[in-house]
Amino acid sequence: MLSPWHKLPEFLQQDSVRPYYEALCKKRGQLAAKRVFDFLCALLLLFLLSPIMLILAAAIKLDSKGTVMFRQVRVTQYGKEFRIFKFRTMVSDAPTKGTQVTVQGDPRITRVGHLLRKFRLDELPQLLNILLGQMSFVGTRPEVPKYVSQYTPEMMATLLLPAGVTSRASIEYKDEDRLLADAENADKTYIEQVLPGKMEYNLKSLLEFSFWKDLKTMLDTVLAVVK
Repeated sequence: MLSPWHKLPEFLQQDSVRPYYEALCKKRGQLAAKRVFDFLCALLLLFLLSPIMLILAAAIKLDSKGTVMFRQVRVTQYGKEFRIFKFRTMVSDAPTKGTQVTVQGDPRITRVGHLLRKFRLDELPQLLNILLGQMSFVGTRPEVPKYVSQYTPEMMATLLLPAGVTSRASIEYKDEDRLLADAENADKTYIEQVLPGKMEYNLKSLLEFSFWKDLKTMLDTVLAVVK
């Protein structure tokens, strides 16, 4: 789950990352339990939710032209790139019509997409990413390479662990699209204002990591969605 220091990518072998690495090294047992839980829980949920996912897939296909899945390159543990699985919530040519962040009232979002985003149902396919070991239920949300390139040396510490479906930052910034709605330049505002705030939560979560806190974060996420 956590490679020896000398085997980490060079961009992670720096003083600003070491305190986070050493904190996680003390939790190797809990990190192993986290991976076992992720795999078994994702497998079970994929089996139980497959009928619902099929219905959502049909709704997406009937609602607008394009593929059912939205595949985009994101960055996960050790800076590795992977293609995330998400239900498509925007028009098929959305990347050519705006920024890589979504703002409130974004015209690119489809009718079904609004519903999926409201209840975070578009994230369900990421169970596949978890099974593949590319993601975890809880961890720093995976960013596109464009935003990762803007990380400070300390922010790079969040790449010590797999990216997550949810996190404390995700809960605190669940209305992120509203924060960006009035921004003249959404990309710039995200990088300079939103990202640093989210990273404060992400970095704190690394220092205070525990398997039980992860479970609490999962429960808090469900409650936040319901509210």
